[in-house]
Amino acid sequence: MSIDGQPDHDTIPFDPGARDLGIVVGFDGSPNSTQALRYGAGIAARRGVQLTVITTYRAPVPVYGAYAAVPAQREDEANRRRAQTALDEAAVLLEGHRGEVSYMTAEGDSVGTLADASANAQLVVVGARGRGGFLGLVRGSVATTLPAHARCPTIVVPGEDQEEPAPTSAPVVVGMDESQRSRVAALHAAQVARERGTSLLVLMALPMPVSELSWYPELSPDAEGIAERRRQELQAVLEQDIAWIRAQVPAIEVAGEVRIGEPAVVLHDAIGESQLTVVGTRGRGAVRRVLLGSTSRAILHEAEGAVMIVPHLQDERLPS
Repeated sequence: MSIDGQPDHDTIPFDPGARDLGIVVGFDGSPNSTQALRYGAGIAARRGVQLTVITTYRAPVPVYGAYAAVPAQREDEANRRRAQTALDEAAVLLEGHRGEVSYMTAEGDSVGTLADASANAQLVVVGARGRGGFLGLVRGSVATTLPAHARCPTIVVPGEDQEEPAPTSAPVVVGMDESQRSRVAALHAAQVARERGTSLLVLMALPMPVSELSWYPELSPDAEGIAERRRQELQAVLEQDIAWIRAQVPAIEVAGEVRIGEPAVVLHDAIGESQLTVVGTRGRGAVRRVLLGSTSRAILHEAEGAVMIVPHLQDERLPS
């Protein structure tokens, strides 16, 4: 049962030790996917797990108007060779990697392939955009679609200069909203913070109250005063969640704050002070059946730093 009384039929079984693909990286040879590869390799090295590099290729249906139009080299074979070339490039980039590496090519759709692999992975890392066919344009199709279907956390690495960061004083930031889903996200954020030797900053957003009375200032309630009183109430609730996180992951420093504003705005404003921003796939929004909540979508589309999207995974540490 979820924290708000709704049954959670879509909770995903998650046993990290049984997921033998380890850290999965989607790679197509593009500069952004190269950064994703380095990012994922750093995580795999710290966790001491396998790094799995996957690239996909299309096998188009051959339709030729005449015999003379038949190419000397079949297009699917050429695509397969290009995929193998990409993996050869990845192997060169990983020559100094400490740990086991597995390389895979797969025929078909990139999102589907990586989503299937996520069922046997601890984490999937992709770049925000790649070479059109693999990672799409701007915020590519894989970067925006995969987190909604993945069965493990997904990290999206934006920008061609965004490498897996070395440990710094910047915290890992996670958004919470009193839901069990956000508690799952907080546990995974805490794990990352512990691995990087940094702190965890837990943020809860409190939107300003909206009322039709705002059209009549002389009748309007003290919206700012109401919001501040509610913020203080939620701060007390958040402190309980922080105490629970500290009990589950005692090796890290955890701080928390309730900030007034829309969740996506609050988290976006905090990106500059974090080395990774973590959100759940869905929160306490009214539309519970959407695959990816409005906050996580907004953060994915607008974030300038790395973002981790965590689905609703089973975890025995969650309070009942």
